[in-house]
Order: sequence, then C-alpha cells, then structure tokens
Amino acid sequence: MNSPTPDARWREDARTIALVGLAHGSSHFFHLLLPPLFPFLIAEFGYSYAELGLLLTVFFVISGVGQMLAGFIVDRVGARPVLLGALGCFVLAGLAASSASGYTGLVLAAALAGLGNAPFHPADFTILNHRIAPQRLGHGFSVHGISGNLGWALAPVFMAGLTAATGSWRLACLGGALLALAVLLLLWWQRAALDDRQGLPAAQAAAQPAQQDGRPEHPLAFLRLPSVWLCFSFFFWSTCSLSAIQSFAGPALHQLYAVPLAQTALVVTGYMLCGAAGMVLGGFLVVRVQRLEKIIALCLLASAALLLLVGLGGLPGPLVLGLTVLAGAGIGIAGPSRDMLIKRAAPPGATGRVYGTVYSGLDLGFSVAAPVFGALLDAGATAGVFYGAALALVLSVASAALVGLGVAARRATGAAA
Repeated sequence: MNSPTPDARWREDARTIALVGLAHGSSHFFHLLLPPLFPFLIAEFGYSYAELGLLLTVFFVISGVGQMLAGFIVDRVGARPVLLGALGCFVLAGLAASSASGYTGLVLAAALAGLGNAPFHPADFTILNHRIAPQRLGHGFSVHGISGNLGWALAPVFMAGLTAATGSWRLACLGGALLALAVLLLLWWQRAALDDRQGLPAAQAAAQPAQQDGRPEHPLAFLRLPSVWLCFSFFFWSTCSLSAIQSFAGPALHQLYAVPLAQTALVVTGYMLCGAAGMVLGGFLVVRVQRLEKIIALCLLASAALLLLVGLGGLPGPLVLGLTVLAGAGIGIAGPSRDMLIKRAAPPGATGRVYGTVYSGLDLGFSVAAPVFGALLDAGATAGVFYGAALALVLSVASAALVGLGVAARRATGAAA
C-alpha cells in the first residue's frame, strides 16, 4: 500500500482534529445544559438554588468517577465506539430534561449528561494521539481546548435564547437533544476519521508495557507512577482556579469595585475568549519547545499575578475588568503544553487510562471549588476569590514542574541506555 501524500495526510489530520473538536465542544455544551435554565425551573417548580446546585454535583461526581473507568474501556475496545456512545447519552439527557415533571427527572437528565461527559477526554486524546502526525499534534490539542471554550460560550446563549424565543424551557432542552443527535450522526458518517485502531494493532501490541519476566503489566500498574497523580493534582488545582473565576468573578468584582453587574457578566465570556485565543498561540509553541513545564509555569504564574492584582483592590474599574479577562490568555497558552506533557508522561499502551484518571481531577476541582469559593463570598471575604484562584494556579505550576522533571529524567535514562 502506498503511503498517503503530505497533502492527503494533512487533510486527514485536519478532518480528524475538526471532528474531535466538534465532539469536545458538545461535551462542554452539556456541562451547561441545565444551569442557564435555573431561573425558569425556579419559576415553574419553586426549587431553591441549593437544590438546583445539587444537579451539578450529580453531573460532576458521575463524570469524574466515570472518566476514570472510561479510560480502561477506551484502551480495551477503542475510542470511537465510546465517543459515539457518549453523544448518545447527551441525546437522552436532553430528552429526559425536556420531559421532566419534577426533581427526579432533572436528576436523571444531569446523571445522563454526566455519564456522557465522562469518556470524552480519554476518547478524544486517544484518537488525537493515534491518528495525528506528531508535527500537528500540538495544533490538535489547541483546537480541542478552543472547542471546549466555545461549547461553554454557546450553551447559555442557545438554551436561554431558545427558551426566550419559544417561551418553553422544555423546547430548549429538546433543541439540545437535537443538536447532540446532529453531531452524533455527523461523526457516524465520518467515523473512518475517528478510527484509533486502524493500522495500529501491531504497534499497540508492541507498545504494551511488560514486566521483567515478559508478561503484560497489570492494567492498574500505571497508578503506581507518581507522574499520573501529579498530573491529576495539576488538573485539580487549575480547575479550582477556573471554577472561582467562572462562577464567582462577576459578583466578586461587583462587591470589590462596585462594577455594574451588566459589565461583570461579560468578564467570564471575555476570560474564555482570551483563553481560546491563547490556545491558538499555545498550539504553535508546543511543537517548538522541549521543556513544556517552563511554558506552563511562565503563563500560569503570569495569570496568577494578574488575579492577585485584582484581589488587592484600589484599581480603576475598566483596568480591573481588563486584567481579569487577560488572565484567561495565560491559561489558554498553557493548555496545549499541558496536554502534551500528559502524553509524554503516559506509559505506552495506557493512553486512555492515564487521560481518564488525570482529567477526573477536573471534575473533582469543579465539585470542591464551588462550595469553597461560594462560602468565601458568603463570609464577606470577597478578595479571597481572586487570592484563592491565584494560589491554585501556583500549586498547579508546582505539580507541572514535578511532572516535567520526571519526563526529563526518563528521557535522559532512555538516551543513556
């Protein structure tokens, strides 16, 4: 069989990156299937925000636990069927929400959405790592991150806008189900571009880690690696920072600087858009830099410094908004380097398991950070939102630095051998 031409390989890589990015954007969209509808659910059912907040807890607990388990399934059966099944769960989640007659129906919708969200990172990164040429892998990680931010940005506009246009939050949920179905059908049609097993059996078999006696290593052996848990902690801390800004930057800025709520509402959108723009630049940097932890440290420490300045107070309102939004750029630039660093830290043959485990730190971060930072606001420690977000970024840099040292040491040992 003739090897594909460079142009043909580029087109195949671009198609796979685009499809994986679309799928990832869908997963982030379903993070926010229900939150934009909370005011409408309160009006119809009379629930409190605390009750509705538990729906997010259901989502992230199921997603976090499921993400670790999904990595094993991806490594065993392949990423493509798992990815398609996840999108099917999103269709069911939208249908369950649209037909919910009470709290139990909404819990079911949140559970189905969490189950659908669980496999995305191990499935997405397994497909990208197996199908994309090394020189374009950084751009694949960049598009993956950007699409997630865009999914977050689209969901509130889509759900609240469709509710306002139709007068029914149920029709908005049905619209979300139809959107997931459209993505599912597109990915099924283009499924050849998502086949992470095609042409790889021999390479995968050779890549399976073995013990000294030649037997295959236990599937859980990767959990003994310190780098796996350092990557997990990196995601936990960086997500704690994201959760603080995503959920509480608006009210915190309003209380600290008396910035009108109409303006603070734009901060999260600007933060995400700056993050997306940073990921574009990060995709170019990741293929040119060997010590990725240095990019991560520089960018995240810069973002932490900006958030610290905001928390100190005494700055003009427009400058404060600009600094908060700009902090998203540093986190975005670091994103592709973060994903590539995890790839380098993962042992051969365990890509899905490693990504599933370390990315479950993201779900845990969302679950833990929201009540902690919410309590800070309730206690009047408004600046603590920004101090805490900055501290979390510093701790994530420490984790990334230790991962980078481990990767460098392993490479040096391999070169010496």
